[in-house]
Amino acid sequence: MKFDELDRKMRVYETSHDRCILPNMFIIARMDGRGFTKLTKEVHSFEAPFDERFRNYMIETVKHLMTCGFNIIYGFTESDEISLLFHAHETAFGRKTRKLISVLAGEASAKFSTSLGGIGAFDCRLSELPNQQLVVDYFRWRNEDAHRNALNAHCYWRLRQDNFTQSQATARIKGLGIADKNELLFQYGINFNELPNWQKRGIGIYWQDIQKEVFDPLEYVGKSSLAISLDSL
Repeated sequence: MKFDELDRKMRVYETSHDRCILPNMFIIARMDGRGFTKLTKEVHSFEAPFDERFRNYMIETVKHLMTCGFNIIYGFTESDEISLLFHAHETAFGRKTRKLISVLAGEASAKFSTSLGGIGAFDCRLSELPNQQLVVDYFRWRNEDAHRNALNAHCYWRLRQDNFTQSQATARIKGLGIADKNELLFQYGINFNELPNWQKRGIGIYWQDIQKEVFDPLEYVGKSSLAISLDSL
């Protein structure tokens, strides 16, 4: 069988389930670190519950994803997750879901691993939202998730530092309301409201237009070349 015939025969098994996101649907990609609890607590010695080095690795990963070839207008990261909002008219890969998911997961994993100096892998999923209000609600949801996780994490790790076991710390905060968790921290001298916002609410990254004085690169190159030529004589 010739290659072209074999290619047509086998290619259909790769593409038969291809699905493209409809035009005018807003696309949000969410990536989560795979096995990051073990990664951050056992493989690498990050400070609990939050570590500025880990935060910076996540920021650099978001910035990379926003500049690696997709038209992404907003990025958000909290804990070990990243959310990306595509421009409404993004057409990369024909809006094929399998391509968007696989490429984004690969790019995120590669960039984070490079920053970490070890292996850190991400999975990826897509939300397809029909209107702007749902886009706003999505990021409100992740923002509130960040707040809830931060409060729980500070309570848990403060108890662990007070010699509570894993099970004891988990049981101690189970069923507590927000006010009770704040009071628990206050008993240890911690005012949750005064903790850094990046811990409590996550970090947003977006494009911003700025005014900057520029020069004509062709004119600049010409003058530079002339100066080099004169110095060489």
